[in-house]
Amino acid sequence: MEHIVTVQDAVTAFADFMEPTDAELDAIELEMPLILADVDLLDAQIITLDRTPSELDARRLRRARRRVLAARRELANQSTVVTGVGA
Repeated sequence: MEHIVTVQDAVTAFADFMEPTDAELDAIELEMPLILADVDLLDAQIITLDRTPSELDARRLRRARRRVLAARRELANQSTVVTGVGA
Protein backbone atom coordinates (compact mmCIF):
# COMPACT_ATOMS: atom_id res chain seq x y z
CA MET A 1 0.00 0.00 0.00
CA GLU A 2 1.35 3.41 -0.95
CA HIS A 3 1.05 6.31 1.42
CA ILE A 4 -0.40 9.57 0.22
CA VAL A 5 1.77 12.39 1.45
CA THR A 6 0.88 16.05 1.42
CA VAL A 7 3.15 18.41 -0.43
CA GLN A 8 2.51 21.35 1.85
CA ASP A 9 6.20 21.94 2.50
CA ALA A 10 7.00 21.87 -1.20
CA VAL A 11 4.16 24.24 -2.03
CA THR A 12 4.78 26.77 0.71
CA ALA A 13 8.54 26.63 0.41
CA PHE A 14 8.41 29.27 -2.32
CA ALA A 15 5.80 31.52 -0.74
CA ASP A 16 8.28 34.34 -0.19
CA PHE A 17 9.09 34.37 -3.88
CA MET A 18 5.42 34.46 -4.90
CA GLU A 19 4.84 37.93 -3.49
CA PRO A 20 4.90 40.82 -5.98
CA THR A 21 8.08 42.82 -6.07
CA ASP A 22 8.21 46.55 -5.40
CA ALA A 23 8.58 47.18 -9.13
CA GLU A 24 5.46 45.12 -9.87
CA LEU A 25 3.49 46.96 -7.19
CA ASP A 26 4.64 50.29 -8.64
CA ALA A 27 3.51 49.20 -12.10
CA ILE A 28 0.10 48.23 -10.74
CA GLU A 29 -0.17 51.58 -8.97
CA LEU A 30 0.74 53.36 -12.21
CA GLU A 31 -1.96 51.43 -14.10
CA MET A 32 -4.65 51.81 -11.42
CA PRO A 33 -6.54 54.68 -13.16
CA LEU A 34 -6.84 52.51 -16.28
CA ILE A 35 -7.93 49.51 -14.24
CA LEU A 36 -10.64 51.54 -12.49
CA ALA A 37 -11.81 53.03 -15.80
CA ASP A 38 -12.07 49.52 -17.26
CA VAL A 39 -14.13 48.43 -14.25
CA ASP A 40 -16.49 51.38 -14.77
CA LEU A 41 -16.87 50.44 -18.43
CA LEU A 42 -17.62 46.84 -17.51
CA ASP A 43 -20.23 48.01 -15.00
CA ALA A 44 -21.89 50.13 -17.67
CA GLN A 45 -21.87 47.22 -20.11
CA ILE A 46 -23.25 44.77 -17.55
CA ILE A 47 -26.17 47.07 -16.78
CA THR A 48 -27.23 47.00 -20.42
CA LEU A 49 -26.99 43.23 -20.89
CA ASP A 50 -30.57 42.36 -20.05
CA ARG A 51 -32.35 45.34 -21.59
CA THR A 52 -32.30 47.73 -24.47
CA PRO A 53 -30.00 50.61 -23.52
CA SER A 54 -31.83 53.84 -22.78
CA GLU A 55 -30.40 57.24 -23.67
CA LEU A 56 -29.00 57.45 -20.14
CA ASP A 57 -27.33 54.04 -20.54
CA ALA A 58 -25.85 55.04 -23.89
CA ARG A 59 -24.49 58.24 -22.34
CA ARG A 60 -22.98 56.27 -19.46
CA LEU A 61 -21.31 53.86 -21.93
CA ARG A 62 -19.88 56.74 -23.97
CA ARG A 63 -18.48 58.43 -20.87
CA ALA A 64 -16.98 55.18 -19.62
CA ARG A 65 -15.34 54.54 -23.01
CA ARG A 66 -13.93 58.07 -23.03
CA ARG A 67 -12.51 57.58 -19.52
CA VAL A 68 -10.82 54.34 -20.63
CA LEU A 69 -9.32 56.04 -23.68
CA ALA A 70 -8.15 59.00 -21.59
CA ALA A 71 -6.58 56.69 -19.01
CA ARG A 72 -4.83 54.72 -21.76
CA ARG A 73 -3.53 57.96 -23.29
CA GLU A 74 -2.22 59.17 -19.92
CA LEU A 75 -0.58 55.81 -19.25
CA ALA A 76 1.05 55.80 -22.68
CA ASN A 77 2.32 59.35 -22.16
CA GLN A 78 3.69 58.49 -18.71
CA SER A 79 5.40 55.38 -20.07
CA THR A 80 7.04 57.44 -22.78
CA VAL A 81 8.34 59.96 -20.26
CA VAL A 82 9.52 57.25 -17.84
CA THR A 83 11.45 55.34 -20.48
CA GLY A 84 12.93 58.51 -21.92
CA VAL A 85 11.58 57.94 -25.43
CA GLY A 86 11.20 61.17 -27.34
CA ALA A 87 13.18 63.21 -24.85
